[in-house]
Amino acid sequence: MKSSTNSLCGHVQPLVSRRAILQSLSCGFGWLAFSDLARRSLAGDASSGPEPHFPPAARRVIFLCMRGGPSHVDTLDYKPKLTADDGKPGRRAGTQLLGSPWKFQQHGQGGLWISELLPHLAGQADKLCMLNAMHTDVPAHPQAVLQMHTGTARFVRPSLGAWTLYGLGSTNENLPGFITITPPSGFGGAQNYGSGFLPASYQATRLGSDRRPISSAIVPNLRRSQAIEDQRTELDLLQRFNRAQRLRGGSSRDIQQPEIDGLIESFELGFRMQAELPQVLNLDEESAATQRLYGIGESTTDDFGRKCLLARRMIESGVRFVEVTHGNWDHHFNLKTGLESSCQSIDKPAAGLLADLHSRGLLKDTLVIWSGEFGRTPHAQRGDGRDHNNESFSCWMAGGGVRGGISYGVSDEYGYEGVENRSSIHDWHATILHLLGLDHQRLTFRYAGRDFRLTDVYGHVIRDILA
Repeated sequence: MKSSTNSLCGHVQPLVSRRAILQSLSCGFGWLAFSDLARRSLAGDASSGPEPHFPPAARRVIFLCMRGGPSHVDTLDYKPKLTADDGKPGRRAGTQLLGSPWKFQQHGQGGLWISELLPHLAGQADKLCMLNAMHTDVPAHPQAVLQMHTGTARFVRPSLGAWTLYGLGSTNENLPGFITITPPSGFGGAQNYGSGFLPASYQATRLGSDRRPISSAIVPNLRRSQAIEDQRTELDLLQRFNRAQRLRGGSSRDIQQPEIDGLIESFELGFRMQAELPQVLNLDEESAATQRLYGIGESTTDDFGRKCLLARRMIESGVRFVEVTHGNWDHHFNLKTGLESSCQSIDKPAAGLLADLHSRGLLKDTLVIWSGEFGRTPHAQRGDGRDHNNESFSCWMAGGGVRGGISYGVSDEYGYEGVENRSSIHDWHATILHLLGLDHQRLTFRYAGRDFRLTDVYGHVIRDILA
């Protein structure tokens, strides 16, 4: 046995303890078998992944996250009284009501009221299930964004996507089960797509950032620069070092180290991704007609259109949960130009996504969600803007087991707060999990001596919107 000399004490110490050797020899082959099973389970292998609690209506999710808080009273929550009382005193002292400068019309068989800002989405009205009395706890971006993603603004908790992957696994072990496209670097940052106390394999793989267009964020090192056999040899050596680090010290408490286990799995996933992800990211395979449907090639819609098309290609390839972030919708001033610009950039791509999923037969079991973290005030701010409003906001859902062409929830005559069928973030999360075949009260993880869940001790499934 090799040994080393302790220069301070002058005696010889073994580099590896007898206990560590015995542990390694006695369970080495068993550990290899277990690690492969664990890898397959954590990767969501289709043959051995977890089962839903009951038959799901949706098998996958695309979450279109509108960071910054879109103005519900100018887009999806029609308030003619607000327009009629433009300039009158608002509910908050010293404020004046600001009527929407845009016209609303009814669309589809359900007669949904949708602003002229969203003409393409209006054409998909019969697919939309609108929630018009959503509310959250705090009217501040960092807390509200975190709560929208994790259910809480106070603690580090797993994200909605991580819980989804934990409950259902992935269906393609060559791709991540959870991908986030250009997530915000602030407002909670990685916590919004992290795994919290769940195993690290359930966190999202990030593609791009909010600081540059997605066209410049495609990962170049996924293209192999050397033979696959050479890469495997190098990775095997690296993984031996990682596993040795996990066992360092020879004590049983060192056998399970989530950080190192997550690192090992991430390297293996990265190696497997080379076989499939470059093709998934290649939008040149799509027809010119499909690219036009998403607004690709048009200056206003190109970036978000590419993200939406990537999301469709990802879920088509077996990714369970894809989040696409768009911002900034924080229109404290210049509402007229700012909101118009934001709506123009997402309207055609989002509508194109719904139409494309429907034409491919994917919408029926794909849940598409569009939402920001809160809404805006009916009264003006800085003359031509709106402040934060956490007491009422709008979102829409489509496909995946929700009723299309309906509106659920009612806010007051100005849109300050919900007055009928209000829905909390916990209700929203419970409903999303339910559509995926998961009981939010049974989807738990034991941590720090108690069972945790996404909805904590709250939440009710919004059954009136279920198909």
